[in-house]
Amino acid sequence: MKIAIRDNGSGITQEFAKAIGADVVGRFIYIPESKGSGYLTGFSWGSDLRMMIRNYHLKENIVIDRTNELAEDQEDIIFMLSGIFPSLQFQTEQLVSERANILICRHVVSTIMEMPSDTAFGSVTIAVSKRYLYQLFGQNDHPVIASVLHAGENFVFETDVSPEIIKCASDFLPQLVQESIESLYYKLKCEELLCYIFTILMQREAVPASAIHINDIKAIYAVKSRLQSCFDQPPNIAALAREAGMSGPKLRKLFKQTFGKGVFDYYQSGRMHKAAQLLREKQLTVSEVGYQIGFTNLSHFSRVFEQYIGVKPKKYSNGL
Repeated sequence: MKIAIRDNGSGITQEFAKAIGADVVGRFIYIPESKGSGYLTGFSWGSDLRMMIRNYHLKENIVIDRTNELAEDQEDIIFMLSGIFPSLQFQTEQLVSERANILICRHVVSTIMEMPSDTAFGSVTIAVSKRYLYQLFGQNDHPVIASVLHAGENFVFETDVSPEIIKCASDFLPQLVQESIESLYYKLKCEELLCYIFTILMQREAVPASAIHINDIKAIYAVKSRLQSCFDQPPNIAALAREAGMSGPKLRKLFKQTFGKGVFDYYQSGRMHKAAQLLREKQLTVSEVGYQIGFTNLSHFSRVFEQYIGVKPKKYSNGL
């Protein structure tokens, strides 16, 4: 199902609700049973700060093609934190959890949203004006932070989620405060998440950030998709560069600028997170997981897993 939505700066939730026939109750939009289950909700604090929570699954693939119609002086930065809620909300469903990550981009870049069926979506999306973001973090002189505050149109960063973000996100789902003060509560929570995100960004290597053509962004994300779909085969930079229509050095530079990791490091990290998911959700043995993602030496698999996840796979599996 493809949905075309025009966003004039107030967000897309209401248009999305109309398109799928969702029930709107107060600030909650409930997914109809015919389309899935769960809800969307959010807050808006004027033109400077908006937040949307997604906690649902869909029974069919949905692609939203969004046309952005922002005011001339509206320069929003989007922070999309995906996979940060536990998938226990839909225990009766055989669902795949979306991978936890953080996407940071200018509003103009986030024009296509793909929502695969049978996937548990648990995310918070925060839209912040550059003016407001500068008020919060403008005194920080870290070069990576500066590249966000002064981002041009075709700008995109992606990074992993920290334990602090997962902990903070757990406060978004239950009704912890009275309705009269919940707007203030969620605003403070959004600002807390932004602090954690910028803490992560400050740990990245300060590489010069150059403007990226929108076609190069699409090509880099196609490379990312290829890496995530072939965990049993190490990446071939020359072949990936040919598919992306760019040189090997350009691919390496733009990939590291976008994801904060080199191609192989990103592949290996994704491989280990896939292994963790298989151990967690499929309850496979350590040897079954290791062989499935291409390891023939299980001792090597155990060492690499510990490097990226923090514990050995056997201990990780026993702790679930």
